[in-house]
Amino acid sequence: MGSVKKPESVLLFAGIITLSRNLEKLQEILLPLGEIEDRTETLTFDTFSKYYEKEMGEGLQRLWVTFKGLRSPENLHLIKLESNRIEESHSVHGKRTINIDPGYISLSNVVLFTTKNYYHRIYIGKGIYAEVTLFYRNLYGFQPFQWTYPDYKSDAALRFFNTQRQKLYLTRRKEGIE
Repeated sequence: MGSVKKPESVLLFAGIITLSRNLEKLQEILLPLGEIEDRTETLTFDTFSKYYEKEMGEGLQRLWVTFKGLRSPENLHLIKLESNRIEESHSVHGKRTINIDPGYISLSNVVLFTTKNYYHRIYIGKGIYAEVTLFYRNLYGFQPFQWTYPDYKSDAALRFFNTQRQKLYLTRRKEGIE
């Protein structure tokens, strides 16, 4: 029988899809989630999908950010409720101008929080589901699944998540957390 242990600390991140006008004030918009520590280059989202164009318009930008500090994954899914409130507060005529998909990076995977159920998602409470979207494989770094969104399979995303995993590893080691 295994013993119950405290979960390992993780890095909170958010995937952002937005209109370019929101990029300058991104820190201000995301402040309820925490202070941004790192971010990717900005990508053109329509190279991956046109899914959000009808609601949000053309010329959408895609990036990922991490937030300062390690966090416990316990109840971290509640951050999705806050990101939904932020999206709603920046909506214009009932249409979003920003899409915020929070999740966390652990040493073994990248987990996304969502309000939508599907066969590969697990309900974790308060209307939120969790999806393991990337898994870590020694010597290869983070790897996608068949259900992983195309943008999360991109070189820019994989570089970012692997770099953030390395930072997580070094931070945990420095703090004596193995």
